[in-house]
Amino acid sequence: MAKSNEAEHTSINLIGTGTTIKGEINSNGDIRIDGTLIGQVHSKGKIVVGNTGVVEGEVFCQNADFSGNIKAKVQVSELLTLKATSRLNGEIITNKLSIEPGARFTGTCSMDKAADVEPKPLVKEGQEKK
Repeated sequence: MAKSNEAEHTSINLIGTGTTIKGEINSNGDIRIDGTLIGQVHSKGKIVVGNTGVVEGEVFCQNADFSGNIKAKVQVSELLTLKATSRLNGEIITNKLSIEPGARFTGTCSMDKAADVEPKPLVKEGQEKK
């Protein structure tokens, strides 16, 4: 039986409590953040920010569950869930949003069925895309 060289989408990556990462993370699998991430995180899977997790920067993913403190631009192509202990300050772009009682959200939210994981350049009304 031949092995595939492609990375499997079932991998789970963990940033543990007490760990701080500064920079950019790209993953095909799921990511759980219980430590601190300062920078960008891109995932083709789900991003979970635990109660002790802190994210500052930008988040791009398919699905997300937030329980910790997030100060970021968040772009989720499917479902973003803000748990009761979450504190989000920033911009949300998502297809579906679930906010539990007790969660705090300060910022802007745009809900669009066509939300993509990758950021797109903004085009002002009246301008053509090139």
